[in-house]
Amino acid sequence: MNYNVDEKGYYGEFGGAYIPEMLYPNVEELRSKYLEIMDEPEFKSEFNQLLKDYVGRPSPLYFAKRLSEKYNTKIYLKREDLNHTGAHKINNTIGQILVAKRLGKKRIIAETGAGQHGVATATVCALMGLECIVYMGEIDIARQAPNVARMKMLGAEVRAALSGSRTLKDATNEAIRDWINNPVDTHYIIGSAIGPHPYPDMVTRFQSIISEEIKWQLKEKEGKENPDHVVACIGGGSNAAGTFYHFLHEPDVNIIAVEAAGKGIHSGHSAATSKLGKMGIIHGCKTLLMQTADGQITEPYSISAGLDYPGVGPMHAYLSTSSRAEFFSITDEDAMQAGLELCKLEGIIPAIESSHALSVFKERRFKPDDIVVICLSGRGDKDLNTYIEYFKL
Repeated sequence: MNYNVDEKGYYGEFGGAYIPEMLYPNVEELRSKYLEIMDEPEFKSEFNQLLKDYVGRPSPLYFAKRLSEKYNTKIYLKREDLNHTGAHKINNTIGQILVAKRLGKKRIIAETGAGQHGVATATVCALMGLECIVYMGEIDIARQAPNVARMKMLGAEVRAALSGSRTLKDATNEAIRDWINNPVDTHYIIGSAIGPHPYPDMVTRFQSIISEEIKWQLKEKEGKENPDHVVACIGGGSNAAGTFYHFLHEPDVNIIAVEAAGKGIHSGHSAATSKLGKMGIIHGCKTLLMQTADGQITEPYSISAGLDYPGVGPMHAYLSTSSRAEFFSITDEDAMQAGLELCKLEGIIPAIESSHALSVFKERRFKPDDIVVICLSGRGDKDLNTYIEYFKL
């Protein structure tokens, strides 16, 4: 089976480009040129140079000795939290800003939930001298205040989404409205592996640097390129897409995706799309989507702003329905405890998104000689207030 996108923009039956007519020229321009641009030697050189000298790549593959001892298996953490701006998001924004410049765009818009993609977008816009507008749900603005301040310091305008659940879904809606109204000079930097084709594939390709590095780093440390298991958290799914990419067609590598169950899968306060989702269309693509019987989108919930999304990227929808990946749904409580455990065992404060991935050890047993690689997608600075309130620190 092929787990990469096909020529029509689909992963199995998921994907495509379901867009208003007003956006067709923008999306078609991008679709017809993105692979050609990304393949240019000058583009590759500039992209790789910025990843090295600006982002600080390669990010370390760290053997978590005390965590490994506790769970009696070999656990490696892919330290995306050590990137400039504190998460994996910068890999994609660097790539997309270079594409936007080559397309002659002068104005950049983005959506953000946890704020990490907003910060990464504001960062590359400052780097390249382009106007930046970031849409963010009103609730997320309140719970991710440090990242809002960072975006403003970097010169971005942060616009609040006041409709619906006032979180990531609604910020995305507002960004799409902006793009419809400003189709000529604006590029929309989508932060996750979601949206109309070619966005899921383009974002995945930029993030695939994660699994590319894992292969040679593991070869250095363990003498083999492939882990037994590779684990990442999933909201829309960009860190997971990049972490899984070079292992999708390696049958000896087990893929594990961890999503947010919020207060419980069937509590009515959840974002467990693989368990609760049905096929539907959101933000320009056909995918698994939490919805009512008559097709209205269900409001998602997670303590993690970055996983608080009612759908999942089309690649991940296909990985779920084809059973290529194992999916686990982790509650707020389990995620928060896993985050605190990493702090106390390894001296690393993870983003709450990443804490969901770390919870997999409570859900699943691994063999003592298994090599388990987890993408530590972001650092926990932005979540300190949530940790403080939750644990009464």
